[in-house]
Amino acid sequence: MEHRRASAVKRQSFLHGALILMVAMAIERIIGALFKLPLTWILTPTGNGYFSNAYSLYAPLYSLATAGFPIAISRLVSENTVRGRFRDVRQIHRASIRIFLVLGLLSFSIMFFGARPYANFVLSGNPDNALPAIYVLAPAVFFTSMMSIYRGYYEGLRNMYPTAISEVIEALCKLIFGLSAAAFIVWKGMREYAAAGTVFGAAVKSEEYAKLATLPYAAAGAIFGVTLGGMIGFLFLWSYHRINGDGISREMLMRSPRPRPMRVTSSQLIRTAIPVALGSLAVNLSTLVDSTFLQMRIKDIMDSSPDVLLNMYRGIIPQSDIQLNLVPSFLFGCFSNATLLFMLVPGITQALGVSALPNVTAAWTQGDPKRIKHSVESVLRMVTLIAFPAGIGLSMLSTPIARLMFRAQNAPEITGKILIVLGLAAIFASISTPINSMLQAIGRVDLPVKLLVVGLVIKIVLNYTLVGIPEINVMGAGTGTLVCYFLITFLALYFLIRETKVMPNLFAIFVKPLLASAISVGAAWALQKFAAKIISADFATILAILTAAFLYLFLILWFRALNRQDIIMLPKGQKIVKILEKRHWIR
Repeated sequence: MEHRRASAVKRQSFLHGALILMVAMAIERIIGALFKLPLTWILTPTGNGYFSNAYSLYAPLYSLATAGFPIAISRLVSENTVRGRFRDVRQIHRASIRIFLVLGLLSFSIMFFGARPYANFVLSGNPDNALPAIYVLAPAVFFTSMMSIYRGYYEGLRNMYPTAISEVIEALCKLIFGLSAAAFIVWKGMREYAAAGTVFGAAVKSEEYAKLATLPYAAAGAIFGVTLGGMIGFLFLWSYHRINGDGISREMLMRSPRPRPMRVTSSQLIRTAIPVALGSLAVNLSTLVDSTFLQMRIKDIMDSSPDVLLNMYRGIIPQSDIQLNLVPSFLFGCFSNATLLFMLVPGITQALGVSALPNVTAAWTQGDPKRIKHSVESVLRMVTLIAFPAGIGLSMLSTPIARLMFRAQNAPEITGKILIVLGLAAIFASISTPINSMLQAIGRVDLPVKLLVVGLVIKIVLNYTLVGIPEINVMGAGTGTLVCYFLITFLALYFLIRETKVMPNLFAIFVKPLLASAISVGAAWALQKFAAKIISADFATILAILTAAFLYLFLILWFRALNRQDIIMLPKGQKIVKILEKRHWIR
């Protein structure tokens, strides 16, 4: 039985593991788009604000319960695997289960019982509208906490398949059940209004007001799919572990030294995880900062200088939202739509950080400077190849992309303006995440925390100040995000070079992708402007994006920005290298 299990799990190289996670991430993002885009059409910006309020409270609690420990588990499992301490690897798994049960239940309790105080603080005018979605999302914290045990464990063993499959399962449940529930609730409410002039028993004065009355419950219906996805994803990982094991054979355990005491393993996990969890908490608190300060400061503007803001968005914000004092929720919904596109880029590069951590940890544990340098360069090279074109593309094609994705009823003019700044911020958010993972891999788990806290403080100050200026309003939140991530990226890279004592080839890593991105996206921007005069704006945008992608790929090959060793580590890498070398497209 143990021999069968040992052969069932294969160790993957950094890029092989990263490719698995990025493919899963791409599938998850496609499914997520099929969920989120129709959902924005159903919920409108106001309902999307209720949906995003629940996530804003969920994100920091989720990160506190789950972010630090998967990385700690992955790092310690990788380190003990390199040293042949397989009994300790098993001990880490057992210790993590106990810790996560407590954290998951605690986080659930905080979110469930803290829902009303949070809603009263953020949405002083309409707090009850935010509550249904928060209550439905609270159990998801527990299930995602339990999933993180297995994800971190298998990532440390360099087996990315369980994480990848569970992420796709989560996304599918969200799509099927969440979208169906949201659509059904809106349909049910509008049908009741047509028959009796009421929505869920409450009288409303028009069809427009009836739609607004369904939105808090429709947002909760969409959230239901998220919670159900977390539960099913956990059941999959638990079953996978029961059936396939972890690839550690009986012989490997017999050769392994006696494990450390359970209390020592638990203490080591907690000491490693807390700084990482606090760092992730700082990142996710940024969403809470956006949610809280943006809506509070917009409400302040509506109390003191409403004419300035309403004139700026005349004809875009519906009159019913203005009369019901829902402008803060409406603009937060627009910001959330822009954030959805912004997060696509770091969401992909996060897979590189997850896959890089056990490899960099192994190189650091072995004290091999050459291997450390190669690992760092590989991560940075792959990240910049993705981050630069995606971020610059989002910024330069912001409004056409917002119109294509969210349609005219979701205020693409507002979302597009926000995305100009958030597109640039996506570049630095994408690069900073894997760099922080590498700092954690070499044992400096404290540095990402310190940098993120500094960035968060700057973001809070800028958000509070800029969003409160009537002429800037919601646009100020994007500026705070850009400055925050730029500073974190610059300092994190500096400390990574200082701590590893290796100097990557920064010119090749950064300049070539930046130049290729600027040329390809600039051409796409000009093409979109010209084509929109001949064909529909949506087709012009799609044509521009496809053109940018093909031109960027050509320029990357032309500039020889790819590295031979990176390609070899991919599945079928030898064949790909031979093709590229024949055309002199690879170093």
